[in-house]
Amino acid sequence: MRYTTEQMVKLAVLSALGLVLMFFVRFPVIPSAPFLEYEPGDVPALIAAFLYGPVSGLVVTFVIVVVQAFTVSAGSSWIGAVMHFAATGSMVWVAGTIYKRRRTYRGALVGLFLGSLTMTALMIPLNLIFTAMFLNLPREAVKDIILTAVIPFNIFKTAVNSILTILLYKNVGKLLKQ
Repeated sequence: MRYTTEQMVKLAVLSALGLVLMFFVRFPVIPSAPFLEYEPGDVPALIAAFLYGPVSGLVVTFVIVVVQAFTVSAGSSWIGAVMHFAATGSMVWVAGTIYKRRRTYRGALVGLFLGSLTMTALMIPLNLIFTAMFLNLPREAVKDIILTAVIPFNIFKTAVNSILTILLYKNVGKLLKQ
């Protein structure tokens, strides 16, 4: 995909906004799994996917993930980066693809809902593989937190990010189109 200079600048602005949100708003949601931290940095990636398509959303996601991997999440190494890109990327791709085909409020809601389901489902096997490696735990121990931590966390994260995206998309879109 070829971008104009204006589009690249707008994607850079959304990436920077995502980084600011990721740096300054982050907190654990589930006490039994403090490594699962909510941060709203995914919202600008979703907005990019709605404004410019799913590939643009993935570009913003990639920028945020790379910077996060070398800064606030450096301790989670490449595993955290892969997990974050897979999680956010799957939601951004599905939501952006559906919205690209149906540019309506309903299309946005359906895209966000199906993106949320995709991310939540994808994170089950990825946590079984990567969280076991990252925390140096047996898979059985990770299986124990899938229903009590991983799924509830991803439902919470995708719900909050979807609500924020719906609330902010039109206003941010208007600002970026000026």
